[in-house]
Amino acid sequence: MYKTLEKKIKEKKAVVGIIGMGYVGLPLAVELGREGFTIIGIDINPNKSKLINAGKSDIDDISDDDLKPLVKAGKLKVTTDFSVLKKADCVPICVPTPLSKTKDPDVSYILSAVEEVKKYLHPGQLVILESTTYPGTTEELILPMLEETGLKVGKDFFLSFSPERVDPGNPKYGTKNTPRVVGGVTPWCTQITKLFYEQTITKAVAVSSTKSAEMVKLLENTFRSVNIGLVNEVALMCDRLKIDVWEIIDAANTKPFGFMPFYPGPGLGGHCIPIDPHYLSWKLKSLNYYARFIELAGDINSHMPEYVVERIGRALNEREKSIKGSKILILGVAYKRDIRDVRESPALDVIKLLQNAGAEVQYTDPYVPSIRMDDSVMKSVKLTAEILKSSDCVVIITDHTSFDYNMVAQNAHLIMDTRNATKNVKKNREKIVKL
Repeated sequence: MYKTLEKKIKEKKAVVGIIGMGYVGLPLAVELGREGFTIIGIDINPNKSKLINAGKSDIDDISDDDLKPLVKAGKLKVTTDFSVLKKADCVPICVPTPLSKTKDPDVSYILSAVEEVKKYLHPGQLVILESTTYPGTTEELILPMLEETGLKVGKDFFLSFSPERVDPGNPKYGTKNTPRVVGGVTPWCTQITKLFYEQTITKAVAVSSTKSAEMVKLLENTFRSVNIGLVNEVALMCDRLKIDVWEIIDAANTKPFGFMPFYPGPGLGGHCIPIDPHYLSWKLKSLNYYARFIELAGDINSHMPEYVVERIGRALNEREKSIKGSKILILGVAYKRDIRDVRESPALDVIKLLQNAGAEVQYTDPYVPSIRMDDSVMKSVKLTAEILKSSDCVVIITDHTSFDYNMVAQNAHLIMDTRNATKNVKKNREKIVKL
């Protein structure tokens, strides 16, 4: 079985069935398709299937021009029908792994995907979980389900974990040039998975087990979450000390060793950093261990939107205004600059808090034409001098490079800058309040 699959992979004749055509699955499909593999994408959203089959992309890092040649050449086709897995030799699972309202891991999407894989599992097939999850998921949940078929791992089929490392909007590192970590249930599983990724990705790094690979991903994002939590707390300290946190960070960053700059902000966004550390924390609670750093960082980061609103209130009070009744314009609702992704964006929390306090809130974002807020839909307004002048406060949540910050400073009455986006603005700085 191993030799047959190895030959197919090396000759680019292996059919790849990718489950989930989102921010992880679609870029992987494009890179594999470019290398000559035939890709069958599976997504439960029929609209996404139609969109991709028409050569159109709905994610930031993949353009229509990336998709069209692959679709036209028959190298990429997307369907909602899982029975196509009968033809697949390699099956990466790239489905969401959110948290429940109680911040417990929700692995229902993984389990649903594996139930479908189980129906069509056949000898010689490689199954790879890419979705971020807690250590032990692959061997404790997925392996028993697949072995219920009577097939044996490492002999009849292969099972591994390889965490996605997607950073939407990153102009330097994408799917192809970001090294992959792989860990298999058996050494043969690890070896064939490493070979699979090496066909299209610059480097694949093997670790000793699926649990180790799962832990690697959680360490990466916990590292970021904890350090962002630290610098957010430093921002709170600097506010009380009446010093500029951005000046402090820039000065500390002149040290050529032993320091890595992280920057404060209005809260964490995206699918990974606000969520992944809680997977690790949850798992450790089952082992009677309390992850203090993770919990503390999560507490600080999750309360940053409240702090932003409190700072807006203070700044308005100094101008003899209150949040209630004020017109507030939010600049940017995507969770990071120059992308359209609003998953877990702190802007949504800030907007809701301001509305609850009685403010009249509008937003502008060139990448996000509309957002859903509970039962209503907000639409982006055009950023003009008139709307800036009519707003009591402009709040910079996402520092898109397309915003003209000099124009904003010239026309706004008050600016709350949570990203240090106005650092190069020379005039009208008296209007600017920084986080």
